[in-house]
Amino acid sequence: MQPDIHKTQFKHMATGVLMAYAITCIAFLAYAMLLTYTDMSERTLPMVVAVTTLLSVMVAGFDAAKNAPNRGWLWGMGAGFVYVLIMAIIMIVALPTFSVDGRTFMTIIIGILGGGLGGILGINLKKQR
Repeated sequence: MQPDIHKTQFKHMATGVLMAYAITCIAFLAYAMLLTYTDMSERTLPMVVAVTTLLSVMVAGFDAAKNAPNRGWLWGMGAGFVYVLIMAIIMIVALPTFSVDGRTFMTIIIGILGGGLGGILGINLKKQR
């Protein structure tokens, strides 16, 4: 792969991660509104976080891979990893009591595999156009 293609691919990955965080913010704000103004229980929080993370990293992976010449799954997994890495940094800075536990590992797995799935969809849907 040529350096120019790498540069372009990393721009698509960055764009995808930014879009993923926009989706995450919108979903979390909507969930916060539901929690505030309805009788919805906070017990649904882990599921909402998991589903939002999955959908967001799939978007990031899709965008990272849609213009890739090959290996869309790898570009997607990279985007998912970057998303999770940024989230971990934010958590460490924002929550001094943050610790790595089973949920953290599950989020990493969801991020990387979801990004890979989005990358597979991105590169294969591109070929159909």
